[in-house]
Amino acid sequence: MTGADGFSLDPRLERDTFCFGAFPLSLLLLMNDATYPWLILVPQRPEIHEIYQLDPADQRQLLVESSHLAEVLTALLRPDKLNIAALGNVVPQLHLHHVARYRSDPAWPAPVWGKTLPVPYRSEQIVALRTSLLPLLQGFAPVANPRNG
Repeated sequence: MTGADGFSLDPRLERDTFCFGAFPLSLLLLMNDATYPWLILVPQRPEIHEIYQLDPADQRQLLVESSHLAEVLTALLRPDKLNIAALGNVVPQLHLHHVARYRSDPAWPAPVWGKTLPVPYRSEQIVALRTSLLPLLQGFAPVANPRNG
């Protein structure tokens, strides 16, 4: 996924996620692992690896988008904990994970990475999540095809 301003989505994110659409700054991606409700925000700025590299207005916008997504996910999914993280050890492009965690999930209380093999979403699960989540997101523009936008 490449934009006119030089932004392109890291190939690993493009391969492992479904694009639901975009906020004013960030793409909203769903990680293709139904084990954990796991969404990712990716600021659409080229060559950005860390939050401090964004200009101040984009830093504020990312916080607004992340906070709004977190509020909606918490209200909708009622997780025991919502983990929000920007790691970048494997995918250096700045991206912010939002993972709904439950005491009953297979990795609890450890991090989700590498604990279980991913369970790909079935198409009806994606539709159900899109249908319940997207109407609650203010300032969000959905895409027609959630595979890759």
